Amino acid sequence: MSWHADWAGVLSGQPLTWIVSGFMTTLYVTLAGCILATFLTLLMLALRLTPGRLGRGLVAVYVSIFRNTPLLVQLLFWYFAAWGALPQEWRFYIGDTHPWAVLPMNIPWLTPEFLCATWGLGLFTAAFLIEEVQAGLNSVPAGQTEAAISQGFSQWQLLTYVLLPQGLVNAWQPLIGQYLNLMKLSSLASGIGFAELTYQISQVESYNAHALEGFAVGTGLYLLLGIVMGSLLLWLGPKRRDGRRPLPLIAATMDNPTKD
Repeated sequence: MSWHADWAGVLSGQPLTWIVSGFMTTLYVTLAGCILATFLTLLMLALRLTPGRLGRGLVAVYVSIFRNTPLLVQLLFWYFAAWGALPQEWRFYIGDTHPWAVLPMNIPWLTPEFLCATWGLGLFTAAFLIEEVQAGLNSVPAGQTEAAISQGFSQWQLLTYVLLPQGLVNAWQPLIGQYLNLMKLSSLASGIGFAELTYQISQVESYNAHALEGFAVGTGLYLLLGIVMGSLLLWLGPKRRDGRRPLPLIAATMDNPTKD
């Protein structure tokens, strides 16, 4: 007896509703996590560049903690430990139904799962983003810093007009990779009961045993979202000195072939 795929079992009826809901939830938590991670990265960059050791020390501790512990463990901590430590009034308020706290496609965002997933993903990703930005800043030739200082640039002007424009160009590809990792790592939020795409695909598998079809569709949706995000971030990225935007690694190699 030959087996054949039954795509109608995942692309119609209740399974399709679950998959669409999971995809939109993944999209929303990715956007929220990216915004939070970007804000935290800017905050840590400001602390790292402040005079004195305190700011740099705080950033070093933050990066060490969040880069060296598993994300799933962090999500479990935020959901089961930190959430339970909040005042009871706050938890009751967040747990209530709020018509204004519903995103398009009927996705609520003021829920413990959504907030903990966003918070955990943002904190985790920011620890990697700050190091990528720092690597980009370190790649700027020291002579340019010395020249700017000799011309009377302040530290803020040095950062704004010399270091960041060149450093972000150098770090943009790794930064895109970290944002894409945030999107992919959102699947771990299913461990706290967050109804994102992986959680909903698992629900479809339990509903009608269409595991292959369900996870094939889920993989395709993750791939689609990753390609769109990567292309958009690449288009929005800073331009190189020649006025063009950073190219993917393969295209950059073809654009500037190595000569013997």
